[in-house]
Amino acid sequence: MSAAHRRIAAYACLALSMSLVGSYVALSKPLVAAIPVFLLAWMRFGIGGLAMLPWLRKPAGEAPMSAATRRLVFLESFLGNFLFSICMLFGVSMTSAVSAGVIMAAIPAFVALLSWAFLRERIAARTWAAIACAAAGIALLAFAGPPAHSPGATPGARAHAWLGNLLVLGAVLCEAAYAVIGKKLTGVLGPKRISSLINLWGFALVTPLGAWTALHFDFSSVAPGTWLLLLFYSLAASVWTVWLWMTGLQSVPAAQAGVFTVMLPVSAALVGVLALGEQLSGVQLLAFAFALAGVVLATLGNERAM
Repeated sequence: MSAAHRRIAAYACLALSMSLVGSYVALSKPLVAAIPVFLLAWMRFGIGGLAMLPWLRKPAGEAPMSAATRRLVFLESFLGNFLFSICMLFGVSMTSAVSAGVIMAAIPAFVALLSWAFLRERIAARTWAAIACAAAGIALLAFAGPPAHSPGATPGARAHAWLGNLLVLGAVLCEAAYAVIGKKLTGVLGPKRISSLINLWGFALVTPLGAWTALHFDFSSVAPGTWLLLLFYSLAASVWTVWLWMTGLQSVPAAQAGVFTVMLPVSAALVGVLALGEQLSGVQLLAFAFALAGVVLATLGNERAM
């Protein structure tokens, strides 16, 4: 395969990965309504771990992991798997999938900020403008809870929407850290090995809370369709999206890969509107416009830098 074809394949992997993330961010809303968050996260990592058991074996040509690599694997899982899942699941239970999608559009800007803070990468003026647009979109959401005609938009839900948005913002920070750390890991480990190792750490981290919740949960109360949705969520979140993202990162710089996170808010909003019956309010639509303008600015900036 030529270098051009490898790069196109990497772009496709990155775009598909973020599209799947956006879809499961939105679809996790009915899941957290049926299953407690810590139990949901525990089962997600457990199902993903079973699917990736063969990937845990160290390939013959792979060098032993150094202490630094082990620390990066732990941080990748703690931030990108454990904290991201907890913030995202609690967040979408309090806000709408559309609002979560708007906030997730800030990921490219936060990737740039973390690259500047920890990797000492220079941020161009265009990127600062993208960050400002993302901040404006998030600020607008502070004044807009779920539309009154959206499913489940009770007065209590609207009152707590700001907390849900704040938790989703925390998930954005975790996802940005995941993107930066992941680029370093792909230099020493393969995509399948990274996927299985960080999932194993995620399972270990959430096991105490998940097992405790399971002891007090009535599993018979979960509808059959919810179990199927859980299976899709687990495989998408733990297996498919991680493998696709790490595969793409092997051929694409981290800053440029961050641009493909535009697919996350778009797919989250589309699933929220088309599958969950949510509707875009005027303020949410304006916030989405600001967020996508920030992504466009970040994209143009990265294209010039190539």
